[in-house]
Amino acid sequence: MDFLCEECKYNIYDEESDSYFCDLPLDEDDFARMINNKNKTCRYFQPDTGEYDIVRKQN
Repeated sequence: MDFLCEECKYNIYDEESDSYFCDLPLDEDDFARMINNKNKTCRYFQPDTGEYDIVRKQN
């Protein structure tokens, strides 16, 4: 699951802690299910398409 996090749009950099974290809005139960997932695949993964994703949709 960790290797997907690097390419996910929910992976946010925090300057104060100098680290990345998942910014997905989950409640405690959903987060626990995601962490304890046996097959280690995140069903919430969405590839980070960059800051020009909206422009691509307009063209």
